[in-house]
Amino acid sequence: MRTYKDIDSFSEWEDEEKNQFSLAVTKGLIIDMVRKANSGHSGGPMSSADFTQILFNEYLNFDPNNPDWFNRDRFVLSAGHESALIYAILYQIGWLKKEDISNFRQLHSNTPGHPEVEISGIEATTGPLGQGFAMAVGMATAESMLRAKLKEEHANSGGIVDHFTYVVAGDGDFQEPIVLGSGSMAGHWGLSRLIVYYDSNNAQISGKVDRSDSTNYSQVFEGFGWHIQEIDGHDHAKIREAIEKAQVVDRPSLIIGKTVMAKGAASVEGDHETHGAPLDHDEIKATKEKLGLPEEQFYLPEEVKNHFQARFPKLVETAEEWRSLLDKAQSDSSFNDYWKTLFNDSYSNIEYPEFQEGTVLATRKAFGATLDKFAEQMPTIVGGSADLEPSNYTGNFAEKYGDFSKENRLGRNLAFGVREFPMAAAMNGIALHGGLIPFGGTFLVFADYERPALRLASIQKCGVIHEFTHDSFWVGEDGPTHQPVEQAMSLRAIPGFNVFRPADAKETVASFELAMNNKSTPSALLLTRQGVPVLNQHMDVIVQGVSKGAYVVHEQDNPELVFIATGSEVSLAIDTANKMKDKRIRVVSMPCWEIYENQSNEYKESIIPRRGALKVSFEAGITLGWERYVGSNGMSIGLDHFGASAPGQHLAEEFGFTPDKIEPKIRHLSLIHISEPTR
Repeated sequence: MRTYKDIDSFSEWEDEEKNQFSLAVTKGLIIDMVRKANSGHSGGPMSSADFTQILFNEYLNFDPNNPDWFNRDRFVLSAGHESALIYAILYQIGWLKKEDISNFRQLHSNTPGHPEVEISGIEATTGPLGQGFAMAVGMATAESMLRAKLKEEHANSGGIVDHFTYVVAGDGDFQEPIVLGSGSMAGHWGLSRLIVYYDSNNAQISGKVDRSDSTNYSQVFEGFGWHIQEIDGHDHAKIREAIEKAQVVDRPSLIIGKTVMAKGAASVEGDHETHGAPLDHDEIKATKEKLGLPEEQFYLPEEVKNHFQARFPKLVETAEEWRSLLDKAQSDSSFNDYWKTLFNDSYSNIEYPEFQEGTVLATRKAFGATLDKFAEQMPTIVGGSADLEPSNYTGNFAEKYGDFSKENRLGRNLAFGVREFPMAAAMNGIALHGGLIPFGGTFLVFADYERPALRLASIQKCGVIHEFTHDSFWVGEDGPTHQPVEQAMSLRAIPGFNVFRPADAKETVASFELAMNNKSTPSALLLTRQGVPVLNQHMDVIVQGVSKGAYVVHEQDNPELVFIATGSEVSLAIDTANKMKDKRIRVVSMPCWEIYENQSNEYKESIIPRRGALKVSFEAGITLGWERYVGSNGMSIGLDHFGASAPGQHLAEEFGFTPDKIEPKIRHLSLIHISEPTR
């Protein structure tokens, strides 16, 4: 076996000798990173290294000079705990430096404990198991949609969008149900450019996998419509053969690699305890000797680096040819116009649907009308509902643009089925891929099913739009299981996540437009089942007000009471104010806390003064959190218990959400405030 002592003759080695030694160097980098950090995962990266090294060395299409080249193949490390593996690869590409890998898992390093999308070469922030797989499904969906669109509608655009999405996943990924849901979607949609490698090493944190899982994933995914191959994951010839087969089949591909945990280690191969721990110093010394490596930390000789980069001139040439192809295609004004829309940072001069003042309309219906109007103007809007098209009012969109499927790659509607979590994660993948604006619809109460993906959307700054309808006890007869109480406030607790609860149809339009233009912020629109009055303010005033997060919708000079309301309770607050004409009352609509909090102190003081007026909040949900606006002397009209099964108007009476029930509470509060001694 060749070792580091023979490196001077590296150019004379057989190709497979070079490959095996390069693989050994990668494993040396992995164990050094984890050991120096004194934390991380050693075993998994060593078992996945054969496939990943060959993929990057021989098959993955990317531009070494531009990690963000649009037509690159996407690689997603769904087993994000194996981050040392991808960092070792990126170091050999040249996108990371030795300083980076020597600071693995340290503060402000480019090599955090799990891959993060801000790092060159990382396509998605992974780690919560299963989500990388699901985001890759979204990426492959976006690629397929864009490729079909260009092929169908723009001559001479072949090859502009034409790439694969590769995934490395582990046993833990496959045990998370999101993989089954998103895998089912991928098979149903026939995403033939999606290739998943399952590193099946029968080891996880607590012991052998077969302690907790005996699923035959080959049969399961074959049932989903995938192409299946089972190979020795350390046999390089079999790995190459599997990749090449996967590239030409007309189905998504699952390559199940039977591997050994910590493959290459001196004495702990197959030991599940290497999963989440560094190898000890003696083991590292013995392992390096076994692999033919010196004891030197972070050993990467120029010969190995050059071997890894041997394909780079061809990759650069391919990327340059693509740019020439793009330049030629852009001479077609129709193509050029469409191509530019894929990369717009914002959209202006959007025509709005019109709603008549004084009418009553559910904001979910307003969303449907807005979606129809915006989708006509923005061909990059894609998405769908989790089997709730009639309730979410996305049915017109689905009927007009058709379902995306194996037979209809031009379809813009994604029939997600009852798969809320896979839907939300796939939306993240679509956004990360670039070029499309994804939306997804379900009931607000089911936002809980999506929460891990909503959180990752915020961490990754994905410009996704979530439509959550049936936003309160007004759901009615379906009862407390379907009536959200804590969900709105729970969503507001996610940092960097915009939660819109529009008061009416016009605010719904303005919220949708803001969400569409917030390319680096995920958004949720919380919408009513029941009808609410259309505000009498001019659309321009409402757009400006929503863009500030809160604004005045009912004003009296020198207010002694300020009502702060969201969603359907804005009209309730206005009705209550009109019933209390002897009081000077200002009503503030606050459709988005997060945007309001970003306004200047002067603006916020002009809307909700800190002193001089009692504040009352109105929202059909928990009151926790409203104290930041109403203060210690104010009052929150809300619902701090679960709902009940009855028609919505009966529940409004039961729970005190009527002007007649609210007025005496506020008057009592005013009397208490007046009678309190001043200091």
